[in-house]
Amino acid sequence: MTPRILICAAAIAGALPTSAWAFCGFYVGKADTQLFNKASQVAIVRDEDKTVLTMSNDFKGELTDFALVVPVPSVITKEQIHIGDRKLLERLDAYSAPRLVEYFDSDPCAPVLEHRRMYAPSAAKSMSAAPMTAERERALGVTVEAQYTVGEYDIVILSATQSTGLETWLRESGYKVPPRASAALAPYIRQNMKFFVAKVNLKEQAATGFTYLRPIQIAYESPKFMLPIRLGMANADGKQDLVIYMLTRKGRVESTNYRTVKMPSGNEVPEFVQKDFGPFYKATFEQAHKREDYRALLTEYFWDMGWCDPCAADPLSRDELRQLGVFWLTESTPTGYPPYYRRGFAGGGAMPVVLTRLHVRYDNEHFPEDLMFQETGDRQNFQARYVIRHPWRGAMECEAGTAYRKQLSDRLSHEAEDVAHLTGWDLATVYQKMGPDAPGKHPKETPWYKDLWK
Repeated sequence: MTPRILICAAAIAGALPTSAWAFCGFYVGKADTQLFNKASQVAIVRDEDKTVLTMSNDFKGELTDFALVVPVPSVITKEQIHIGDRKLLERLDAYSAPRLVEYFDSDPCAPVLEHRRMYAPSAAKSMSAAPMTAERERALGVTVEAQYTVGEYDIVILSATQSTGLETWLRESGYKVPPRASAALAPYIRQNMKFFVAKVNLKEQAATGFTYLRPIQIAYESPKFMLPIRLGMANADGKQDLVIYMLTRKGRVESTNYRTVKMPSGNEVPEFVQKDFGPFYKATFEQAHKREDYRALLTEYFWDMGWCDPCAADPLSRDELRQLGVFWLTESTPTGYPPYYRRGFAGGGAMPVVLTRLHVRYDNEHFPEDLMFQETGDRQNFQARYVIRHPWRGAMECEAGTAYRKQLSDRLSHEAEDVAHLTGWDLATVYQKMGPDAPGKHPKETPWYKDLWK
């Protein structure tokens, strides 16, 4: 069995108004990458022209079938390659995932108290082909610039002068190449880029004791802030989801060659969404993607790392960020927030690291170019966040209670219409899910004349 090349994206690169709450609330659920099929994850640390790329994959199958090809700007030395920890990407996912928060309406008949803002607590033999002769490599226009074994991976750095020659080299070296590989490789050859090719060393993999493939990390310098995704379309059988975690020093990251838009956020939703948050967010993402004609990157989160409001998971520690490649952090790095914001750091609050989470669903028709990025100076916090406000269900024998019931009736109607718009669900379906709280079914206010002649 020969290695099949994975050229996928992950391998390449009355009541209080909403504004009064800001971001506070009690976190009750999140929508992570497990909701989406074929969801790959990439972490990119970037400052000036320095980049650390962490590439995860969800490969399932025989390890002898695994290999990946990554276009890189220059020859990568062994010291620039590292085998990372998959848990770091899981931590980034949990920390930045779209979230659901809840509030509870107070008794409208209770004495008015001072409003206080609350914060949430937060084993087989390798069957590789025979080595290719130098003469044959020259004839194909392929040069093996370097080769290493790092962790459980055998890595080769290639340069090429023609895409058909590179495709032939890969085939003759024992890799299974998709039919459109030559056309996908050609643009990178024209840009004089190199190719990072990795496959599993079965002996080294067995020695690790891991039952999965760990992420590969590459550190390099390049004036281009980009992620190659076109190779991922060569063997794709449909649209693919890619979640990109950007870790930068100054501010939010956006694409320069595609629109970057924020996911809808801050919407109040009915109580049933708490048990259906996964399907709700998946449908909301699909509708947002559709409204952008399937050609935009959707921002799900950006925030200064080190504190959150509310927290879906604890912020990554200084050590975890260093492992991801945040090279500008040191033990003496000053923090920017007072201790009461501290969530996860031993000596202060937020770190000089901004996390941007971008979600893109791409195919060849709608994303004909690789993703190009720029770091902005925007540090205004944002998260895809949805709010449940649980109604007061106790007695309301007062004038304020009568006003509250009227406001609640209007609010529940607006929540139903909002969910239908966000998700594309039929309004009748939303009413059905709301049960007794559906418009026309919730308790009506007491008629004015009921107690007139008691």
